[in-house]
Amino acid sequence: MKTAGWRSVLTYGCVAILCQPLAACGSAENPSASTNDTAASTPAPSIPANAPLIIAFGDSLYAGYQLGPKDGLAPQLQAALAEDGVVARVQNAGVSGDTTAAGRQRLTYVLDNAKAKPALVVLGLGGNDMLRGIDAAQTRANLDAMLAELKKRDIPVVLTGMVAAPNLGPEYAKKFNPIYPELAAKYGASLYPFILDNVVGHSDLMLADNIHPNAKGVKIVVEGLAPLVEDALPDAK
Repeated sequence: MKTAGWRSVLTYGCVAILCQPLAACGSAENPSASTNDTAASTPAPSIPANAPLIIAFGDSLYAGYQLGPKDGLAPQLQAALAEDGVVARVQNAGVSGDTTAAGRQRLTYVLDNAKAKPALVVLGLGGNDMLRGIDAAQTRANLDAMLAELKKRDIPVVLTGMVAAPNLGPEYAKKFNPIYPELAAKYGASLYPFILDNVVGHSDLMLADNIHPNAKGVKIVVEGLAPLVEDALPDAK
């Protein structure tokens, strides 16, 4: 990770322990609207009904916590892909407060009830595990099971990673931080190493809780994530 990225991690560590209760706020279905924190946008193009389906499956960082309906990860990613000429429908399957265990429990339901077989899943869970100090072995096992299920269904994956807050100590970080690169290598998934890289630590890109990105912060995330999604999306190759 770049030096700037590590500075972001250190800043994230300073606030993460103080903001643990916020990890369970909000919902994917009814995110609270933020105040004057929207990204500049143009009207979204019409997406054909048969467009490839991308499922964004994660926690509050995916759900659009305290953001407007067009400002979360899924709508901004869909818009960014369209701007690059990649027409795809991005479904928001983020649930605020979700741990990897909760995600593991609902993944099959989400996949089975999707309107079409997903062309790609963007998977991002583990932040709430880390904030709660859950055993990293459990986090690894849950993510491994989800990636195995997606592989069984022949669904490509872009995995967005998380890093342990320094407050949790070097032993926890030693067990937690390798989870994402090692599982991405095991399952052949594309990896975005730290979802909040270049965002956390910048007050103009974060909500007041210093945990969740605002609309401008999500835009930065999407700028880094979209190229990986485009490369991993079969119909875009």
